[in-house]
Amino acid sequence: MMIQAHEAPGEQAAVALREAWTHAIGLLQEDLRRRDAAPRTRRAYGVDVEQFASWACGRGLGPGEIDAKAVRRYVASLSEHGCAPSSSARKLAALRALFASERAHGLIAHNPADLISTPRRESRLPRVLSAREAAGLLDGIAAGSPLELRDRAMFELAYSCGLRAEELVSLRLEHVDYDGEQLRVEGKGRKTRFVPVGEQALAAVRRYVEVARPALATPGGGTTALLLSKTGRPLGTGDVRRRLRAWTRRVGVGEGATPHALRHSFATHLLDGGADLRSIQELLGHASVSSTQIYTRVESARLRSAYARSHPRA
Repeated sequence: MMIQAHEAPGEQAAVALREAWTHAIGLLQEDLRRRDAAPRTRRAYGVDVEQFASWACGRGLGPGEIDAKAVRRYVASLSEHGCAPSSSARKLAALRALFASERAHGLIAHNPADLISTPRRESRLPRVLSAREAAGLLDGIAAGSPLELRDRAMFELAYSCGLRAEELVSLRLEHVDYDGEQLRVEGKGRKTRFVPVGEQALAAVRRYVEVARPALATPGGGTTALLLSKTGRPLGTGDVRRRLRAWTRRVGVGEGATPHALRHSFATHLLDGGADLRSIQELLGHASVSSTQIYTRVESARLRSAYARSHPRA
């Protein structure tokens, strides 16, 4: 932005400050693109660091003038304005990425956000369907129309493979290996993993691909997306959530469950069956086993509940 000659010194300083933050945010976005970060991540980080830049400009602080005390004050202000701990934690992660970018480009010596502890998030156990509920839901999805066949295949895969909604809608026809009975999954951070597919899920997918998908596909559409809408376009994550909500109401099983609840159920039932955490971590595509350890708490809570119901002196 060009500073006009008639601008007052204070206005010139404000313009220079905004330009400094615009440059810093631009560097961050370039670094995220270079690291092949997901578009949604880039957008979220962009919103969060823009919010911080506005806060810093209001206090006359440029990127090189931010210290740990300033970051701490900002995080405290988020809580004062009713920001949830999970949201504050995400915003702090965006600031860590911003200042890591600044440091990588030699613009600052230390990352001030590294010294700030992450706000403690509320510890909530994930919603989990019982094995009977999961079976009742899946078996309750009719298999007559093309859309019903698609939904049955979609949710069989979600439960059989522990997929995120984003992973479901990213599936391509070539990602299904019928002979190898496995699925190629493009997970977070563009990381690829191969997940076994159960017989019932594989049969549901095969029937959908052979019978229903050709009826949904638009002639000459050319998309290789596995899951298609009634107009032949690839499904979005919102479509997945809406269809699951509709089926849980219709079947009367698992009402309020989300696609992520099917993923949690997949992991919990594997743990119930004796699978070890490392294997579950790989199947879920978790970068760290610490993310997977929440399922040990689910199992512990289930065992305590069973103990309380069953032991005569509980």
